[in-house]
Amino acid sequence: MLYLLFIIVFLLALLVLFIRSERFGQLPDKVEQSHFRTLANYDGKSFKNINHTPDLTEGVSLWIVLYEFLFKKGKRTRPRDVIPTVRNNLKQIKPSENVLVWFGHSSYFMQIDGRKFLVDPVLSGNASPLNFTTKSFAGTDTYTPDDFPEIDYLFISHDHWDHLDHKTVKALKPKIKHIICGLGVKAHLVRWGFNKNSITEKDWHESFELENGFKVNTTSGRHFSGRGFKRNQSLWMSYVLTTPGKRIFIGGDSGYDTHFDEIGKKFGPFDWTILECGQYDNHWKYIHMHPSEVAQAAAELNTKMLLPVHWGKFSLSKHDWDEPITLVSQEARKLGIPFKTPMIGEILHLDNPEQETVEWWKGLN
Repeated sequence: MLYLLFIIVFLLALLVLFIRSERFGQLPDKVEQSHFRTLANYDGKSFKNINHTPDLTEGVSLWIVLYEFLFKKGKRTRPRDVIPTVRNNLKQIKPSENVLVWFGHSSYFMQIDGRKFLVDPVLSGNASPLNFTTKSFAGTDTYTPDDFPEIDYLFISHDHWDHLDHKTVKALKPKIKHIICGLGVKAHLVRWGFNKNSITEKDWHESFELENGFKVNTTSGRHFSGRGFKRNQSLWMSYVLTTPGKRIFIGGDSGYDTHFDEIGKKFGPFDWTILECGQYDNHWKYIHMHPSEVAQAAAELNTKMLLPVHWGKFSLSKHDWDEPITLVSQEARKLGIPFKTPMIGEILHLDNPEQETVEWWKGLN
């Protein structure tokens, strides 16, 4: 019995040390939490969505989700083939070019009106605190932090592992001039060595200038946050980025809700709208959109061009790996919404809506 007790205590100690490791980041301090309690979207203990948002659909338990995820996943949740990608030299893109480069899932680089932006970079090969879990698809890690030029502005939508990657962000640290994130996320970044003065941390429904002609409006989403056992200690975000020549909607993760219509009416039309389209399931229908909802949200946002992301790199749900882009393409065509489907690493020219992209995923196993 004493040996068993010793083993249990030892394992618990290892778990505590693991949870306290740097990769998990850090919770906001008491001063920050005191400020959060004054906000309308904070219930005294954690952040909340605008409308009631259960973590799981009514009638679904965590045990059902775990059982189906472990034993009833489809056979094509991960591709057997290597994902085709394009290698471009990001450092040699002309300053006068307005471009976007997608790196799979929700990571993308933009150069607009001479400034360089990076959103939710995850380039370390997995999206989990355990390196051997949630591994990226073969071929999708074509780019590394060394491939990037200096980044004027890094946007973080929220602190989930598939959007805020400790290894990637730390490797990029010497190249990042400024970071924009939701309330509570700054604590992680400060623990990872970033100067707090280089971080702009905001609530929903705020606006601020980055520099002359460049403005950000923070907007809401319908999701949740957390890197450990305690959820919703930081805020999940979407952003309206306005530059001298473009207006971009950076969607982040979100379930479908009334905020898309409200954002579209207030800030639209958008030259480009980037919306997540994958990792959905009927079991968590409130926190991730199904493909038909993605197309509807794009219509409500009054977008001129849709870029569907949050697919093509990680398997976080039971659907086939290519189902999200196949279905959202069909739905966008039904509603007459223009969209692009670039390969990982392909350069999208934001000033050229006639640029063609191909359905590169077709025929892959």
